[in-house]
Amino acid sequence: MKDGRNLSLVMDFYELTMSQVYFNDHKEEEVVFDLFYRRNPDDGGFAIFAGLNQVVEYIQDLSFTHEQIEYLRSLNRFTDEFLEYLSNVRFTGDIWAIPEGTPVFPYEPLIKVRAPLIEAQLVETALLLAINHQTLIATKARRIVQAAKGKAVMEFGARRAHNFDSAIQGARAAYIAGVAGTATTEAGMQSSIPVLGTMAHSFVQSFPTEYEAFLEYAKTYPNSCTVLIDTYNTLKSGLENAIRVAKEYLEPNGYRLKGVRIDSGDMAYLSKKIRHRLDQEGMQDCSIVVSNSLDEYLIESLVDRQGAKIDSYGVGENMIVSKNAPVFGGVYKLAALEENGVMVPKIKISENEEKITNPGDKRLYRIYNNEDGKAIADLIALSEEEIREDQDLTIYHPMSKWKSKTLEAGTFEVRELLVPIFEKGKLVYNMPSLVGVRDYCARELETLWDEIKRFTNPQEYYVDLTEKLLDLKISMIQEKR
Repeated sequence: MKDGRNLSLVMDFYELTMSQVYFNDHKEEEVVFDLFYRRNPDDGGFAIFAGLNQVVEYIQDLSFTHEQIEYLRSLNRFTDEFLEYLSNVRFTGDIWAIPEGTPVFPYEPLIKVRAPLIEAQLVETALLLAINHQTLIATKARRIVQAAKGKAVMEFGARRAHNFDSAIQGARAAYIAGVAGTATTEAGMQSSIPVLGTMAHSFVQSFPTEYEAFLEYAKTYPNSCTVLIDTYNTLKSGLENAIRVAKEYLEPNGYRLKGVRIDSGDMAYLSKKIRHRLDQEGMQDCSIVVSNSLDEYLIESLVDRQGAKIDSYGVGENMIVSKNAPVFGGVYKLAALEENGVMVPKIKISENEEKITNPGDKRLYRIYNNEDGKAIADLIALSEEEIREDQDLTIYHPMSKWKSKTLEAGTFEVRELLVPIFEKGKLVYNMPSLVGVRDYCARELETLWDEIKRFTNPQEYYVDLTEKLLDLKISMIQEKR
């Protein structure tokens, strides 16, 4: 990894025990695994795919140190021959993935791995860890940014995150989804995310008076002075001292007070009172920043129903741990296994329909309406199928042949979503900059209907199958019963 750590053993122990059995049985055939998820967080209409950068770093660095091998040896669970194999293992397979920042939907493959069986098994945990975490945070951040309706949202979550990596990678995922910046300085250094921050209550308390605290801060940062005004009394003390510093020091020296921040109280009521008072003093350019356990529902209420006069939001715990829905739920399932040189489809059967997998080596397409550029549906096809825009296209419900829709030739455009990332263990994907991912995410979100973006009862987006894949799935289900 970039920080010098070797994370190759960040895996479930059964990846190793299974691999020992594969090694004993000389199982060297190639397999295909799909990484997908079954349900959108918060019962939303979509998710934002993120975490591919960590996947790439992990795959490139996959190797076991002498210390790691000796630790495994001490467990007395593995043969010397298998440990020797591990000491030389590198990833030699192929990986396809959806580009980061893409809106994605349940049951479609986000990542496809085709590799020798042991290699494909060993990377399972790391892939799920990276994608589950960052996709979860990006999805939550997007909901919060959407609720703010164009007002800036800042990520303030480091002290509530689940340890260091969660804070750093969570800030990155949130930035992809549209937050303006982060308070996590390391994330700013690693990913060139704008870093933001002003003062804490302890800063104000450390001075003899609130006014002196604000004045000293203004002298140090006259071009970017935002003060926290709710340490004592927001309206009677904090606001008035902020105005006093603006009038007595900043403005006479050619500067303006950039903003005031509140971290407690009735935000709608206080923001209206603050806005009125600032405007009275000719400080219309002074922003009002709020924080304190915000989420998309509270922000939506402040914006749409309470008439709050808020210019930007600092969001911490509810974003960085996705408090309402803290688990993304991605899974990694075998889809095909090589037998006598032929890739044979595999399926997982369950009494729960949602847990039945789509078999085979597959491709993923997104279909757009020619007239308005909106996404119509995603289509999962077998790898040998190529979807043509000059022919009528019928797409099918994942479990029901009679539920179908036919699109007329010339009325739609098709884009393949799974792009090559690794070929024979070599990185072939040109990783975009984080700003590039963020801009791409914003563009792709514009292709979704507003009804899909609703927080409550969003319109379901179709992820359908080709007839050939559906026929294969149904026949395999019937065969296994």
